[in-house]
Amino acid sequence: MVTRTTILDGLCFGEGPRWHDGRLWLSDLIGHQVLAADVPDLEAPGAWSAPPVKAEVVVAEHADQLSGLGWLPDGDLLVVAMAGRQVLRRSPDGGLAVHADLGGLGRLHVNDMAVRADGFAYVGQMGYDFHVHGVRPEPMPLLGIAPDGTARAVAEDLHCANGMALSPDGSLLIVAESAARRLTAFDVAPDGSLSGRRVFAALGELDHPDGICLDAEGAVWVACPVARRFVRVREGGEVAEAVELEADRRAIACVLGGADRRTLLMVTAATLGDAERSRELRAGRVEAVRVAVPGAGTP
Repeated sequence: MVTRTTILDGLCFGEGPRWHDGRLWLSDLIGHQVLAADVPDLEAPGAWSAPPVKAEVVVAEHADQLSGLGWLPDGDLLVVAMAGRQVLRRSPDGGLAVHADLGGLGRLHVNDMAVRADGFAYVGQMGYDFHVHGVRPEPMPLLGIAPDGTARAVAEDLHCANGMALSPDGSLLIVAESAARRLTAFDVAPDGSLSGRRVFAALGELDHPDGICLDAEGAVWVACPVARRFVRVREGGEVAEAVELEADRRAIACVLGGADRRTLLMVTAATLGDAERSRELRAGRVEAVRVAVPGAGTP
């Protein structure tokens, strides 16, 4: 296995990692928090044997489970509140307000999010109650939210839209369809509309994609919880690299960060999201490996 080091430990269930303003940001979905942390320079002497860092709590003990993250041009943080089907806006003073209400555009939990530089956001829908295992997801629309909070469906019938990535110029959106075991690409118009829907990569039998991130060569790192691995996939489906996990770890999401964006920050868990067990174990982590190709775009 590839040598990994632990950056953060003690999470209930991490999700939605982002690299923003030189820091790692993520949600602890089952801990109902948003966290931020400084990531050590893994090229520095002794960095690989250093203890995990301590995270700053940015949003604490919210009533809802929190998932996708992004930022508006003025710096305000956007956070997906899953069961309430809302996107919340956190101002610099720490206050939370509803940025967008998604209640009339689908049903059940909303999930991950990608936000363009101009503040236009894309939010996926799970299509099932993720607390109930063994239920087949219903196809749901992908939602688009203008910077003023106005929401609409921008694509139909996605099979558990999960992690998303935007190209550096914002012209390409890639969506992980977990239930369909594929990455789906769209061309993005200036008004946020999507067109040119196509399969970017069909994945293996156990490679149900969760969180994803894009690199500078156009390949996508994909977290595969069932297969217990992170894979780097090129357009067309070739698996170029893989980070395999132990039998007691699940691959949940990832982002390329660090000063040179060549540190693959991998959110791992000991469960598939079981709330009671996740709180009991607090075994969620952010682990890291160094890679050759730096990150690009969002997240």
